Amino acid sequence: MKKVMLLLFLCIVSLSGLATATVNAQENTASMAQNSKAAYLCDWRSGTEVFAKNATSHLPIASMCKIMTLNLCFEEIDAGRLSLEEELCVSENASSMGGSQVFLEAGGNYKVSELIKSICIASANDSCVAMAERIAGSEDAFVKKMNARAAELGMNDTSFVNCTGLPKTGQFSCARDVAVMLSALLHHEAYYGFSKIWMENFQHPEGRVTQMANTNKLIRSYQGCDAGKTGFTSEAGYCLAASAERGNMRIISVVMGEPDSKTRFNDVREMFDFGFANYSSKAVLENNVMQNYYCDVAGGKQKYVSVKPERGVYIFCKKDDADEIFYEVIFDPVKAPVDCGDVVGKIIVYKNNIEADRVNLLSNESVQKSNYFDSLQELAQNWNY
Repeated sequence: MKKVMLLLFLCIVSLSGLATATVNAQENTASMAQNSKAAYLCDWRSGTEVFAKNATSHLPIASMCKIMTLNLCFEEIDAGRLSLEEELCVSENASSMGGSQVFLEAGGNYKVSELIKSICIASANDSCVAMAERIAGSEDAFVKKMNARAAELGMNDTSFVNCTGLPKTGQFSCARDVAVMLSALLHHEAYYGFSKIWMENFQHPEGRVTQMANTNKLIRSYQGCDAGKTGFTSEAGYCLAASAERGNMRIISVVMGEPDSKTRFNDVREMFDFGFANYSSKAVLENNVMQNYYCDVAGGKQKYVSVKPERGVYIFCKKDDADEIFYEVIFDPVKAPVDCGDVVGKIIVYKNNIEADRVNLLSNESVQKSNYFDSLQELAQNWNY
């Protein structure tokens, strides 16, 4: 196996300087989210925890529950079982939901895209139930899917009893689990087409219009914030899970049980500021052809193929750390035929000699299987030598 030294990150700091930076960082985190019942800050790609306060405490999360509702909606779309252009007939049950809503008309036909948009922007309970009934047949059946997906994601401190977050006995989650389910939602590119909308009108079939304004005010006021979900009930207090991206780095911030709306936004803003000021996400591999790496191909019309990573690789680290980052490339035994995009090996990335990530290595070309005449031609060429 071949090890490749890639980067020796940042400058080598003196012991006294590093100690000072550590003390300052601890002081900064100690002041964060003081008024919340729970809080969590992490890197999106790696899930690395940056700050935690009562991160696994079981608490009501109000409408942040809709993060999982949206997850299941986009998973159905990605699987081809649901289309954004599909029209749904809204049931009497869905249209009767209280709390935040867009006042859907019972028996009215609405596009899936409009219902999802109303959930993302206006936290519409009626749209959540309409989508739940479409996907699973009933809200109860949909809730079973929510809990099953939570288990798959390792959300061990979460229990859903409805898809809206309206107060109901037995529903709870924790700050870490909320970050986990928001992280999963952020993998759906289609979500960003809705999450970044600040204000829009919701058109009803009979011509009535409901005006929607995004409940996540950081979309408008914080640089890089493009996703998230608010929540409020008297039991849960003011909650917010949000994500912001700058350069290569995306971070997730969650606060729960805040005393008022202004405080939740200020606390998430402060946590974002801390993350971007003290951490970075270094590009180890970009998602393109790797120069000077070729995979041998047995029995093909050509003897090797160029390769590329399946995705980009980024390592999350403190800005004042001097981390040793390297990777090794491991090729599989490959026989023709090979299609462009076939997995031909893997790349293992290490941070300070500890595995930090691994990614499939893909063929960047197609190779046909050699035939009898190719073998004769090769034999003739070798004979000349």
